[in-house]
Amino acid sequence: MREVAVIGTGLVTFGEMWSKSLRTLWVEAALNALEDAGVDRVDGITVGCMSPGLFNGQEHLASLLADELGMAGVPAMRVESACASGGLALRAGFAEVAAGLADVVLVTGVEKMTDVDGADATYALGTAADQDWEGFHGITFPGLYAMLARIHMQQYGTTREQLAKVAVKNHANGLLNSHAQYHLKVSVDDVLSSTLVADPLRLLDCSPITDGAAALVITTVERARELGGDRPLVKITGSGLATDSIALANRGDLAELRAVRLAGERAYAMAGRSPRDIHLAEVHDCFTIAEILAVEALGFFERGAGGPAMDRNLTSLGGKIPVNPSGGLKAKGHPVGATGVAQVVEVVTQLRGEAGQRQVEGARVGLAQNMGGSGGSSVVHILEVA
Repeated sequence: MREVAVIGTGLVTFGEMWSKSLRTLWVEAALNALEDAGVDRVDGITVGCMSPGLFNGQEHLASLLADELGMAGVPAMRVESACASGGLALRAGFAEVAAGLADVVLVTGVEKMTDVDGADATYALGTAADQDWEGFHGITFPGLYAMLARIHMQQYGTTREQLAKVAVKNHANGLLNSHAQYHLKVSVDDVLSSTLVADPLRLLDCSPITDGAAALVITTVERARELGGDRPLVKITGSGLATDSIALANRGDLAELRAVRLAGERAYAMAGRSPRDIHLAEVHDCFTIAEILAVEALGFFERGAGGPAMDRNLTSLGGKIPVNPSGGLKAKGHPVGATGVAQVVEVVTQLRGEAGQRQVEGARVGLAQNMGGSGGSSVVHILEVA
């Protein structure tokens, strides 16, 4: 298997982009990544996108976007795993380069979620839940994650204030990220007094509906060294994928995200790393409880210790393991198909030492964890400076 490096990153500012179409957002991010990499042609394209048919009335996306970029004829494929579609797009591109099927791959993620009203957006996102056992009965993702939060609170004593501190931290980080959807400072009181969505989760515990796109250019380490440049060379050393029952009722333990744990274990094993080796992590904080569950499943803290870690600022910039220095899905935004790619853009930016005020000092090994639905799938990648 060939070693794989990231040589280009591209991102558009996330938010409600009324004047831009899905294809426009995607092309902007793709061109930014190609320019950053210093290449003008690729051997393959992967597109992570959850639901363009429901959000935009457009399927057959890979061919459409390759043509829009002026690359009709280049092998292109769209992949889907709900909100983990972007992470899966990177895994697919990584596999192509590692296996020798392609030398240079453009990895992308995109979602245009604001072309429909709130009810239609809720329906589209809800298709990532189990329609027979969950959707039919009216449950939505805030309700599903509220149940996970209640179980964790009951089993480990996690507090409502600890959940709020996740949002406070990530919004503070988002203030330092020019690409973030929200540049908004919030307090614990702000979170606790925001509108109740699904008890115990409130509005400021939830990530937003977002438009956005992100892109990476990946190639072999050998080719990356030939291209040269004076920036640190960032390798993808670990990739892990796992699934779980989509319906919460079919899971054995609701206080753990099993797919995240398994994907993390597989990525650690491939990279020859452990949680102690990670200098920063981007994790899937679609709701505040999701970050607490993720940092436990990834082994950064023992089970039940994710909440107390918030009290001790262990996941803040300058803490034991900075988590979501980008602002996370909570502040940066969550264009579902783009999220997994955008997480890796942040990790690469950190490992290159280019993150400005939110730079994690001495960062040489980073992790990105992307998740579908309420944990029905998860993708974990480990990247490090060569």
